[in-house]
Amino acid sequence: MTRESDALDLKRGVFKQTSAKKIAASLKRSAEQSKRRKSGAYRSALSMLTFYINRAGKTLPQAQRARLERAKGELKRQFGRD
Repeated sequence: MTRESDALDLKRGVFKQTSAKKIAASLKRSAEQSKRRKSGAYRSALSMLTFYINRAGKTLPQAQRARLERAKGELKRQFGRD
């Protein structure tokens, strides 16, 4: 997975953090600070998270996949989209 995209510059190791809250907060911060994104911050952050999960595919350990899925819900909460 790349650390950079056309829309966001991600903190190194963001998807390997041990907390769904930390992952969501880092993605939120990156999305809000980006000047290159073409859609809203929430959508950009969620897209990057989903891209990583899909790209890792079957090689992603079950515990990490579960943490990343929880990060989706946490991202939604942090953006006030409950």
